[in-house]
Amino acid sequence: MAEQSWIDRLKSSKKTALIQDGKRKIHYLLTDGFEMVEEYDLKTDELLVRRCRPKSPLGGQGQWQVEVGGLLVVPSTSAEKDVITENVSNPVFVRKDTKNSFQWRIRNLPYPKDVYSVSVETSEGCIIIKTSNKKYYKKFTIVDLERIQLPLDRSALSFTHANNTLMINYNKPAEILTREQELLKELKELKGTSDGDVDCKTQ
Repeated sequence: MAEQSWIDRLKSSKKTALIQDGKRKIHYLLTDGFEMVEEYDLKTDELLVRRCRPKSPLGGQGQWQVEVGGLLVVPSTSAEKDVITENVSNPVFVRKDTKNSFQWRIRNLPYPKDVYSVSVETSEGCIIIKTSNKKYYKKFTIVDLERIQLPLDRSALSFTHANNTLMINYNKPAEILTREQELLKELKELKGTSDGDVDCKTQ
């Protein structure tokens, strides 16, 4: 099964733990060379950061891609390339999850809530954001669901708008919550140190 395949890849990966600045930092090195770094809040167990680096097509190290906690790097069309930019007045697309939901925040969107449309495109397996005034358009996927081949559920999606920020919320399905709880339990058993990285044996 696809879900077991991804879980097995994480369980069999080489993990390195570091406790620093109130965070539990985990580095995963999967057997195929795929790397992933996660940071969790020690008090709340909330995932703060996730970065991934796949192998390049030629077998070298690819570029780091931020999935959680920063600018989200996703495939974009030429029309979307100016959405993520250093210009502080342009929209900024950031993913920041909670324990029970995936969340995205798009800052610098000053239009009223009734201008926005947020929908699930099941045929493409993506979420689409657009405005009736044609000022903003964004298409993105939820990589966590893709990895275990779970379809998107329209009823799990909602959004709000306040302070020039559009916040999109997608309730995590039971399969995701179970997987995250199992993984977090394993991560808590790893011995980390504040002085440096420690290689941790996995089952």
